[in-house]
Amino acid sequence: MLQTLRNAWKIDEIRKKLLFMAFIVLIYRLGNAVTVPYVDTAALQVHFQALSGTVLGFLNTMSGSALERASIFALSIQPYINASIIMQLLTIAIPALERMRKEGGEEGKKKIEKITRYGTVGIAAIQGFAYYTLIRTGDPTIGGSMLLPGAEAMWWTPVVIIATFMAGSALLMWMGEQITEFGIGNGISVILFVSIVARFPIELWQMVNGVIAVPSNWWIYALMLLGALAIIVLIVVIQNSERRIPVQYSKRVVGRKMYGGQSTHLPMKVNMSGVLPVIFAQSIASIPATIAIFVPRWRDGWLMENAFEMTTVPYMVLYFFLIVFFSYFYSTVQFNPVEIANNLKKNGGFIPGFRAGKPTSDFIQKVLTKITLFGALYLAIVAITPMIVAAVSETARNTGIAMGGTSIIIVISVALETIKQLESQMLMRHYKGFLE
Repeated sequence: MLQTLRNAWKIDEIRKKLLFMAFIVLIYRLGNAVTVPYVDTAALQVHFQALSGTVLGFLNTMSGSALERASIFALSIQPYINASIIMQLLTIAIPALERMRKEGGEEGKKKIEKITRYGTVGIAAIQGFAYYTLIRTGDPTIGGSMLLPGAEAMWWTPVVIIATFMAGSALLMWMGEQITEFGIGNGISVILFVSIVARFPIELWQMVNGVIAVPSNWWIYALMLLGALAIIVLIVVIQNSERRIPVQYSKRVVGRKMYGGQSTHLPMKVNMSGVLPVIFAQSIASIPATIAIFVPRWRDGWLMENAFEMTTVPYMVLYFFLIVFFSYFYSTVQFNPVEIANNLKKNGGFIPGFRAGKPTSDFIQKVLTKITLFGALYLAIVAITPMIVAAVSETARNTGIAMGGTSIIIVISVALETIKQLESQMLMRHYKGFLE
């Protein structure tokens, strides 16, 4: 990876893209340090320290600690992710949207993106109001409201706070789109990657303090680090794994020349949908916690503590099945066996042992179902295992390990995908230079 980055830096075109990405990331991190007006950030940070290992603590991690600072980017990219989920589900449910996506071409794609942007702003307004409700109702253990003295009496306080959150979310969505268009990789994934990585030094320092405070627990932290390394190795192996279906092309005689007859393969990645199932599952699973913010007694009630906290069995079961569902959902959207079979037939290709047409598409669908199940189980197990460890160990729970599996999956997957796209752009540039 370091060698790839070193080679890419030598290419002027790619170097400009990397510098542009670094500039956007710098703006994002600076924005995370700018707080909204009228909020007592010191009281808010004390409140979020008590939420380590909960769903709200996980959302704080996904935002790069922006949530506990009440920064302009506190909502992070969650509104955009939720809007994308809703839009993709509606595209399947509403025939008009499906026709727009399939038959509208580039113009149809732009219309869907436009609707998603409006949806992002709407969801940001709802989440911004929920977050303001959390700040206003506050935490009884620290004296109630987390607004500055006198701010609650001013009618424009909620307007300014909610509008700032909405503007920050819209700006972050635009920044992600700029990275996708002018940088390298998926911009939204890159921003999420930066948010999680920014928390690593803080979490590492907390572990060091934990060892200093209770030296006898050093072996627990050592096991957690070894477990994290094992998970990283597993993620790298699975992300690079693929099932190769052999494909044979029949020979054709055109004039005096013979074409075809070569053998190749059809690659099918084990984890075809990448990190998206984990991101989407986490967004859906956090909805009950978001709703509970509107009702303070529910936030500290039995249902939240026993059903929707990250270390509870119902939450882990829900999270597990959501990851499996979105894995199948995305593999279905991205990979069409019928279309692949028809393309093979048009080009004179066939899979040995299967007739062209429906038998080929049925075989591809069967293989797709099997490898998607394996990839979904891999994602779900890696994401759930730290939650189980946190549920049985109070020391592990206090370190926030429950969110470790999901964070590592996102970080490693985004890093691998970005490096692959970087290598692809380098390869395309070499071919372009040769042809010119």
